[in-house]
Amino acid sequence: METELNQATPPAADGKQLRVKIFGVGTAGIAIAETMATSGFVGAQFVAVNADASATTTFSEQIHLETKVLRGLGTGGDPERGCKLAEDYFEMLKKSCVGVDMVFIVAGLGGGVGSGASPVLARAARESGALVLAFVSLPFECEGNRRQQQAQQALDHLKLACDGVICLPNQKAFKLLDENASFADSFRASVNLLVEGALGVWRLMKHRGIVEIHFEELSAVLRERHGESCFATVEASGENRVDALLEKLSAHPLLDGAKALEDAATVLVSILGGPDLSMKDVNRLMQRVNAHAAKARVIMGAAVDGSFAGRLAVTIIATSPCKQEVEKLSVVQAKPVEIETPAMAAEFCAELLPTESKSTERVVMPAMPAAPALNLEQREEIISKHTGKPVRIRKAGEPRMRQITLPLDIVNKGRFDKSEPTIHKGEDLDLPTYIRRGVALN
Repeated sequence: METELNQATPPAADGKQLRVKIFGVGTAGIAIAETMATSGFVGAQFVAVNADASATTTFSEQIHLETKVLRGLGTGGDPERGCKLAEDYFEMLKKSCVGVDMVFIVAGLGGGVGSGASPVLARAARESGALVLAFVSLPFECEGNRRQQQAQQALDHLKLACDGVICLPNQKAFKLLDENASFADSFRASVNLLVEGALGVWRLMKHRGIVEIHFEELSAVLRERHGESCFATVEASGENRVDALLEKLSAHPLLDGAKALEDAATVLVSILGGPDLSMKDVNRLMQRVNAHAAKARVIMGAAVDGSFAGRLAVTIIATSPCKQEVEKLSVVQAKPVEIETPAMAAEFCAELLPTESKSTERVVMPAMPAAPALNLEQREEIISKHTGKPVRIRKAGEPRMRQITLPLDIVNKGRFDKSEPTIHKGEDLDLPTYIRRGVALN
């Protein structure tokens, strides 16, 4: 089994064979992983992670999360239970990832195991030294706001735990279906989209290209970025395959009409064709991508496979800026400007002026009229209107009000009448502070 794995797994830049494990987490994740196992992922090892004892799978390696409390009945859709179970089995999960170069985590978010255990598994895989990519789906809108909220929280946790997260909102799969499509076909379309994205990454790593994207280069792009990625994998054949590919990319629901490319920080493009792949075809594809991803760092790879004669496949992975980078940019832009001399102030103000206004002519600002003089009664009236209370302003030379002691009878101290006064540093502390210190009260 080990020999077969090494022969089929994608090679690293140094010639070594990469070990890849694909974890299906939860019921939906295992279903996706089983589809992947029959879709060209030759050489990858598949692992099922679940908490439901009744769930069945064909994978030889299974990690069953259970406790005496749950009795093998699953998490009941509670992500906190799924997280707690995964934490209890953390060392087992980490041991399963030892010696693995790349870990794919596939899951449907919104439930208990997929949402709760996936971030814990990602952390265990990274601690074992593997590059961790998550391919996850978000619930359909009809599944309710509870699953939507749980899925979004799990996605945020995955972004922190993984090297890269490729997310598929199931609702976008509707764009590829007829409005009268069955409920089962809708979920099947979502699974197929997610499998296509994972297969695109697999091909990118598996085929030695003429222009190669190395495993280390993919790692450098994704590792520690904690950004969210979107993807598109399209394929076409025939004489007009390039036109067909460009049309499919433009209509791909996950690229949002190329908006994902416009907002991306990094774009990886993997082109796979047969021996008839021409430079003209590559140029046309890359011109379209570069036009939409003008602000992004674009990395292109191209490979030739004899079995792809007359066919062309393109995988695009667009990684959005991570939260840390956006916050860092905001801090830099908000840094206060230190102005030490009048010349620096003039130069800074000149930079703030629009380009059309930067000239040698002096800019004359219109003069503001002086404020009208108000007498005492007018000022009192204006302030009274704003405060809603009658106001009296003290006239010039008018003496301030003084605070005096009222001629009141001395109150008897009762049982403390014969007590000695509390004297400290010459002051009678029995007297109120404002009297001892002569503080005037308003």
